[in-house]
Amino acid sequence: MNVHWDASMGAGQLLTLLIMAIALGMDAFSLGVGIGMRGIRLRRIALLSTIIALFHMLMPLLGMFAGQYVSGLLGDVATHAAGVLLLLLGGHMVYNSFRGGGESAKIVNHSSLWGMLIFAFSVSIDSFSVGVSLGMFALDVMLTVLMFGLAGGLMSVLGLMLGRSASRTLGDYGEACGGIILLTFGLLFVF
Repeated sequence: MNVHWDASMGAGQLLTLLIMAIALGMDAFSLGVGIGMRGIRLRRIALLSTIIALFHMLMPLLGMFAGQYVSGLLGDVATHAAGVLLLLLGGHMVYNSFRGGGESAKIVNHSSLWGMLIFAFSVSIDSFSVGVSLGMFALDVMLTVLMFGLAGGLMSVLGLMLGRSASRTLGDYGEACGGIILLTFGLLFVF
């Protein structure tokens, strides 16, 4: 794999990577809206978005290195695992919104480091699958992972901010709406 800037990289290849980075970041955006609806502080948005950006860099990098070994099997397995995780998180959010339980009743607290890591992993697992595919091509690895990380981080900030704004309007129903969004994406990944 090519790990340095390649000046001969064509505009078409660069545009393709940009589109892929934005597409992968859309998961972070959409799911960020769901998490943002629960209510989230600006400091947590910055921290969560940074973690997501790092995962969006690490996962495709790991995928690129694994690409030549497991490309056929891993794409479906990774997508299904992400879907099941999102179904669990979304179902738990919807359950808690109707139950009216406090923070101690929540299994996954998105304001905790563990909750942020689970969320970042769930929105970046597709990046691993894409990395597996990209691992078969001669790409500029550093540019690729930086583009994926930047797009994932920026898209998550936008989604979290949008969800945060919507939560003020929706009030108590924000968590239920966020859970429904997570459930929907989980179903899309599983089926």
